[in-house]
Amino acid sequence: MTEIVRIFDTTLRDGEQSPGCSMNLAEKLTLARQLERLGVDVLEAGFPIASDGDFEAVQAIAREVRGLAVCGLARTGAADVERAGQALEGAARPRIHIFIATSDIHLEHKLRMSRERVLEEVDRAVRQALHHCDDVEFSAEDATRSDWAYLVQVFDVALRAGARTLNVPDTVGYTTPDEIAALFHHLREHVPGVAEAVLSTHCHDDLGLAVANSLAAVRAGARQVECTVNGIGERAGNTAMEEVVMAIRTRPDVFAGLETKVRGEEIYSSSRLLSSIIGVAVQPNKAIVGANAFAHEAGIHQDGVLKAAITYEIMTPRSIGRPSNELVLGKHSGRHAFRERLAELGFALEDEEFERAFKRFKDLADKKKSIFNEDLEAIVADAVVQTEERFQFQQLTVLSGTFPMPTATVELTVDGVVRKTTTTGVGPVDAIFKAVTELTDSKSELVRYQVNAITAGLDAQGEVAVTLAEAGRRVIGHGAHYDVLVASAKAYIHALNKLAWHKRRHQAAEPKGV
Repeated sequence: MTEIVRIFDTTLRDGEQSPGCSMNLAEKLTLARQLERLGVDVLEAGFPIASDGDFEAVQAIAREVRGLAVCGLARTGAADVERAGQALEGAARPRIHIFIATSDIHLEHKLRMSRERVLEEVDRAVRQALHHCDDVEFSAEDATRSDWAYLVQVFDVALRAGARTLNVPDTVGYTTPDEIAALFHHLREHVPGVAEAVLSTHCHDDLGLAVANSLAAVRAGARQVECTVNGIGERAGNTAMEEVVMAIRTRPDVFAGLETKVRGEEIYSSSRLLSSIIGVAVQPNKAIVGANAFAHEAGIHQDGVLKAAITYEIMTPRSIGRPSNELVLGKHSGRHAFRERLAELGFALEDEEFERAFKRFKDLADKKKSIFNEDLEAIVADAVVQTEERFQFQQLTVLSGTFPMPTATVELTVDGVVRKTTTTGVGPVDAIFKAVTELTDSKSELVRYQVNAITAGLDAQGEVAVTLAEAGRRVIGHGAHYDVLVASAKAYIHALNKLAWHKRRHQAAEPKGV
């Protein structure tokens, strides 16, 4: 008999808590649709009481994404649970995820509650959540640093109150594979009625052990893994979804009788889409989805792969939906060929999205001889992921070199009005950013500027990521263009639009005077 290991994706909730990785509603919906295509079992859409933006995102995703369970997070407080229930109204398969800390460290220093009070909170909150939906998950925050006997008591109360899923978080990435396996064995032996529930694991990567710990928990009886695309998340990140899925799939001898419902061919496009939305590139040596994951430079390795790929590849690029770098399209290609190639890459665009992407493709093909798959992915990300734009890029002219003073003339649309200015700087990028800052009246601070080539070759598109900080908030903007200076301007403007969106959300949430 095959058992399913459920994939609980928390990219939109825990993953979004990575500094600078916040997303607006349109971006969250775009990613949620892709996660539905990917085939995850549960999508944790947000923390409804945290902000109006989170509430609206959970509400919108719950109403639109119907092929999986949509989950909202809540503390045990009555207001939290009620807010989560309201956000999930209309969902096809709603789930409320209740959590409270159980370690003595958290009870003493954070909650300042007794163990008995926590047990009462768990019982009341789970029963309250059941008034909104019949699928309730309970998490014991900091479980791996909790007293095991007390953890058994907590899970017993949650289970008797009606929770269907019991989650064991390694909240601070403290445990090791042997320890977490022993903990799951202990819970399976000592929690009354635990066989009727789904045991879940949620690991963080502070010691680089999140995936190893999650897989150890699976072997010890966990049948749900909470994880994120590309492993994004607070501090060092969360368990990387793609690594867990492909480990289970690639090693059936170790994970005998276990499988997930994730569609492997959608893994790579999901990774690329997330990277495009948040503007954070995947490190080249990242397992499964990194640029070097299927690259072979050593002569011995190249010889082996040419003779038989299995010598050095334990999985194929196609198994994760990763295409080769072959040239696929040019300036004479039409809509049909373009649509077919996008389908091969795992992209299904709506009519308006397709037309935007096709126009960008034609514009690029007029300037760039060789169009690679990575170019197409950048085009699609730019066309599909639409940020609410207060500032829109129009034109850019730059004068630079060893003789003239670097000078940039930038034209933007600001709140629907065309504005233009010329500034100088120590270099062309500095001049561009100063011009944009002047036109937008920005008070933000440039924290980081990063440039990558999307493909090889002198005519490769440049992909720029810009990190800005203002009023305690960090955002990352991205831009792609065959001219790296234009890409830089687009990335800076994208980041400013994100800051403007957060300002509008904050202002809308402020109480109005009588």
